[in-house]
Amino acid sequence: MQTYSVLKVHPDDSVAVAIRPLAKGDVVDVAGLKISLMTDIPSGHKFALKAIVQGEKVIKYGAPIGYAVTDIACGEHVHASNIKTTLSERAEYGYDKELSERFAQKAEQRRAAWKGKIPTIKAYRRANGTIGIRNELWIVPTVGCVNKIAENLVSWAQQNLKKAPFYDGIHVWSHPYGCSQLGDDHEATRTILSDLVHHPNAGGVLVLSLGCENNTPESFRALVGKVDENRVKFLTTQEVSDELEESKRLLTELYEAMRDDKREEVGMDNLIVGFKCGGSDGLSGITANPLVGRFCDALTAMGGTGILTEVPEMFGAEQLLMNRAVDEQVYNQIVALINDFKQYFVKHDQVVYENPSPGNKAGGISTLEDKSLGCIQKGGQAMITDVLGYGDRIKKRGLNLLNGPGNDIVSTTALTASGAHIILFTTGRGTPLGSPVPTIKISSNSALAEKKAHWIDFDAGRLLQEDEETVLADFITLIQRVASGEAMAKNEENGYAEISLFKDGVIL
Repeated sequence: MQTYSVLKVHPDDSVAVAIRPLAKGDVVDVAGLKISLMTDIPSGHKFALKAIVQGEKVIKYGAPIGYAVTDIACGEHVHASNIKTTLSERAEYGYDKELSERFAQKAEQRRAAWKGKIPTIKAYRRANGTIGIRNELWIVPTVGCVNKIAENLVSWAQQNLKKAPFYDGIHVWSHPYGCSQLGDDHEATRTILSDLVHHPNAGGVLVLSLGCENNTPESFRALVGKVDENRVKFLTTQEVSDELEESKRLLTELYEAMRDDKREEVGMDNLIVGFKCGGSDGLSGITANPLVGRFCDALTAMGGTGILTEVPEMFGAEQLLMNRAVDEQVYNQIVALINDFKQYFVKHDQVVYENPSPGNKAGGISTLEDKSLGCIQKGGQAMITDVLGYGDRIKKRGLNLLNGPGNDIVSTTALTASGAHIILFTTGRGTPLGSPVPTIKISSNSALAEKKAHWIDFDAGRLLQEDEETVLADFITLIQRVASGEAMAKNEENGYAEISLFKDGVIL
């Protein structure tokens, strides 16, 4: 197998990426072109393949990632110091039906290739026809005032409810809201919490209220709607003399109701998988994100469901997503998704393109286009079948776009609330966080996988040394094992799981 030191991502690119640190004076071979490096090039960073004049667009992934603010010599480091974004708050988009149909034809070919070959997982069938890949007890507080009561209950349950084949543990989804919020923020909080009550990875749910909060127990119960009363219990702590003892009784009832639950074999096409990246580097768009994209193409070809979020990290690459809209209605929904999120920035007097973090830049990402073109690789080439608002739950199979920010905990919470059974989280810098569902961390480079083996589940850096089909097959096997409960994601092993809610308005 070839081991790369540099990589040109697309034939039209005017830059290449260093796969390992390179020194000034090194001569590298890029697709037969000999380049003498003018400066040191850190791993994940870019260098020019030709002289780029001031004002000229810099091409990576076959698309512009910015323009040169100075003349850049062949072999020179190309980064935030000498290129800038081309983005602005306004952009014009177009629906190319012919191009969309070509993507649809390729998607149909992938479906044909997977026909009769769908892998299986072992999951819990729920009464409403969905599946769960965990059978956990969840406590959902309607207001932050009862968080500590819920945490005490988790401690009690960990000591008194025995681990068993039908029971995968207990969690509380603490948050500071549910009261003193107004308007859209208040409704968004209620919607996300209601989504968690309905999540199929929970075999039993205790909804814990205070009683005087704005998110009143009565209104929240109405929002939650019809539930299996053996699997969802409600308790208002102000209405009972001993809230701990009453909660323990209800949790025990839920635990007993789960006793007959068993995993059974189901097709992998039943899976709903969320896609997320955080702490990206210059290799994220070359290894980890494309690997997740290959899985997305496979999953959607099987008939499964993927969810791509982080709308600000679509800016600069959004037309490529629009080209894959399944029809003009979905195309218009994507345009609205992008433009509405840009207006969110404008409303707060922020520019749309100041997105790459210091860690992103240290890892080799120079502009928002550079980040976005790598970020959307997680969606592969799948057709986009639907666009979801924040708090919406999945309605259609295929690849869905979900409204939400790039913030790691907020976006993983939104993915969970929309129905994701599992989240594939790519990273080039490393992160320990976990969502309410198994959160598989995929490193973009092997050094990170070795250094943070207790955080990282899969090393996508292998793609630089191994056959792509072998790596993809191993990746799918890992997802099958985690989904089937045969393995835990590292966030589960570490006990790292939390939520965070999107906030845009006034707190009283």
